Amino acid sequence: MTEKALRLGTRRSKLAMAQSGHVAEAVSRVTGRPVELVEITTHGDVSREHLAQIGGTGVFVAALREALLRGEVDFAVHSLKDLPTQPAEGLTPAAIPVREDPRDVLVAAGGAKLADLPRGARVGTGSPRRMAQLNAYARAHGLELETVPIRGNVDTRIGFVESGELDAVVLAAAGLNRIGRADEITDFLPVDTVLPAPGQGALAVECRTARTPAEAELVAALSQLDDPLTRAAVTAERSLLAALEAGCSAPVGALAGLLGDGQIVKEMRLRGVVGTTDGSRVVQMSTTGPVPQTHEQAMALGRELAEEMLARGAAGLMGERAQ
Repeated sequence: MTEKALRLGTRRSKLAMAQSGHVAEAVSRVTGRPVELVEITTHGDVSREHLAQIGGTGVFVAALREALLRGEVDFAVHSLKDLPTQPAEGLTPAAIPVREDPRDVLVAAGGAKLADLPRGARVGTGSPRRMAQLNAYARAHGLELETVPIRGNVDTRIGFVESGELDAVVLAAAGLNRIGRADEITDFLPVDTVLPAPGQGALAVECRTARTPAEAELVAALSQLDDPLTRAAVTAERSLLAALEAGCSAPVGALAGLLGDGQIVKEMRLRGVVGTTDGSRVVQMSTTGPVPQTHEQAMALGRELAEEMLARGAAGLMGERAQ
């Protein structure tokens, strides 16, 4: 008799289904059980408003979490950058697998790179964070860009370029890699130009906090997919976001990277940026410390940098502060 299938809750978008499919295969390998995808529609999927208007934080995860708590699915896969920074009662992030490429990328008409875009180029993005940094880059390099707010899935966004409505769109490298469209990338944006969203490129595999032997067994199985260095990095990034009291639609970028000597990893460098969406004012700073060995050490790294950024006036640049 085959074991009962595990139910994986996922959003319905092509990207979410691709991400969840990869995790499903990995979970099936470690548990020896089949995994079925259960499609769940979230408020963020059906709303046509821009993310900043519908609240940003949590709009893509609330329905998945409710299904988990009701027992309709056994675990869920989220893009980590969509998760609120506050822990969810009754739920456990059992695994944060190895991170994909965290960078932002350009998909531009004619194969153009950012520096080659025509004067007055219209660049589409749904992210105040990307707008702030693109506009700051343009100001610093004497470029004329117009950032245009857009919504929609990857197909829709790239379609704006193909139709000639926009000159370029900015997307996450991880998403294009996961759906097999990396060949459409025309430029990888260096993190010195555009820092990604906290947690970008990483996934969170979430399940109910164990109250029964079966739930404890699932937590243990899922935790085999966890990558400790990815978890430490994204924990530091999200701690920075939380300490700035900013939601995931605020113009905050963060990236933690490992610094090493050859094969030996010695330190972790955390970079953060906050800016006004027009790019006129930006606070960008970094801090370096030992690679965190515990959750609390990773959290402390983020808080430390946030305090330095707030002392430099970061709070006044964010517009909306999460309540």
